[in-house]
Amino acid sequence: MTGTRKYELKKRAEQLEETRRRITEATVELHCTVGPASTQISEVARRAGVQRRTVYNHFPDEASLFAACSTHWRALHPAPDPGDWAVIADPHERLRLALGELYAWYRETEPMTANVLRDAESLPALRRIIDAGLGAYLEHVRSTLGRSFRVRGRRRERVDAALRVAVDFHVWRALAPLDDAAAADLTAAWVELAATR
Repeated sequence: MTGTRKYELKKRAEQLEETRRRITEATVELHCTVGPASTQISEVARRAGVQRRTVYNHFPDEASLFAACSTHWRALHPAPDPGDWAVIADPHERLRLALGELYAWYRETEPMTANVLRDAESLPALRRIIDAGLGAYLEHVRSTLGRSFRVRGRRRERVDAALRVAVDFHVWRALAPLDDAAAADLTAAWVELAATR
């Protein structure tokens, strides 16, 4: 293959990647403002500066578009790493720090998170992505924090239930008028109470 041909193929691949990026970014913007259920492919195409068929050429179904948007969004807004909390020996300090960081992330990502959680109720392809992404992440958070409490039986069930409440996005939204540290103190107290009753 000649050098010119290699250059042309490389240039074409870069153009395709740039088009894909513009489509993904346009979709992310719409998901954040109007939500996935109200996002129209024609508006994605208009914002990306392409034809509708170009959107479908890159993303033949809504699942592939949702997956690309999710990957792009998570790269721009990484969630706190539960592994960072494991080094904190005191379980009460660990719990408050973890919830405070989680709530700060919720505050940063609130418009998008609210929209996708709402729309996942009516879009099965989105529900699968949310379950595999945010759902799996929150399960990991609960598991990491739950190990701090050495309880069994009914107490374990109560701690697990309290942690499900503490990490829930909608619970955070109800507490959002508080600052994130105050909200973390409150929900951490619920978990700690569950561990002692």
